[in-house]
Amino acid sequence: MCTAATYKTKDFYFGRTLDYEFSYGDEVTIMPRNYPFRFLEKGTWNNHYAMIGMAHVAGDYPLYYDAVNEKGLGMAGLNFVGNAVYHRREEGKDNIAQFEFIPWILGQCATVKEAGELLSRINITNIPFSDQLPLAQLHWILADKEEAVVIEQTETGLHIYENPVGVLTNNPPFDMQMAALRNYMSLSVKPPKNTFAPGLTLEAYSRGMGAIGLPGDLSSQSRFVRAAFTKMNSVFAEGEKGSVSQFFHILNSVDQQRGCCELEDGKCEFTIYTSCCNTDKGIYYYTSYDNHQITAVDMYRENLDGDQLARYETIKEEQIRMQNG
Repeated sequence: MCTAATYKTKDFYFGRTLDYEFSYGDEVTIMPRNYPFRFLEKGTWNNHYAMIGMAHVAGDYPLYYDAVNEKGLGMAGLNFVGNAVYHRREEGKDNIAQFEFIPWILGQCATVKEAGELLSRINITNIPFSDQLPLAQLHWILADKEEAVVIEQTETGLHIYENPVGVLTNNPPFDMQMAALRNYMSLSVKPPKNTFAPGLTLEAYSRGMGAIGLPGDLSSQSRFVRAAFTKMNSVFAEGEKGSVSQFFHILNSVDQQRGCCELEDGKCEFTIYTSCCNTDKGIYYYTSYDNHQITAVDMYRENLDGDQLARYETIKEEQIRMQNG
């Protein structure tokens, strides 16, 4: 279970939470332009757009959870269990395995509009990366500073939805997530007015009562509503630090605490990491569950014309600054 969001101030920001019961091993991974990337049916790319994101690197193969390319296009895959359907290869289509999808788009597209041409020909196939890493059932958010879309392949085919709120969680399908927002049209950041009954005197007893009814549970539909409300009403402070700080506050509104979402096997789902990438500057910021300090990796401090991955293991231990010495 995860939540992804976009945010536009002076620059454009793209990020997500990754919520799960364990980590495969997460690294901020920069793939330079000349890194040889192998596709099952499309051969090896020896030149492509550079990208930065969070990945599990299996051998020398980056399996991206989310990434942003040097053109400012961002993409993230989120669990879509029970609805995602992948197919066998299909003649006349671009047959791309689920684990290849993010590099396939980000490696050659500068905008959502460009990606639309590729998506019209794509067939996401049901080939797993390995026996140890089976197929993940996902849908994806794809965004640049101008627009965002959601990509879902279900039993009824490939669906591409415009995403005017720039937020995505998990189930149900995205059109149903958007339809559910109509249940919360009366929510407001302003103090409520008494419309309960004519002639009955009712007064607010607390600040924030305009948002009574905003769901607070950890279900994916509730997280979508909460993140959309928070993001759409968010006010940022000027400058990079203010924008980054506000982005993390938006996603912290759907943070999952260990112990609050217990699974059938007794394990608990929690927010393993939260990311925020300035897509204009190529800086990837993140926090981890036990490290609330924001850490940054700058794509442009690496050799983007190189042919080797740059990999930074996430810092997981809490870093506390003692102010009085």
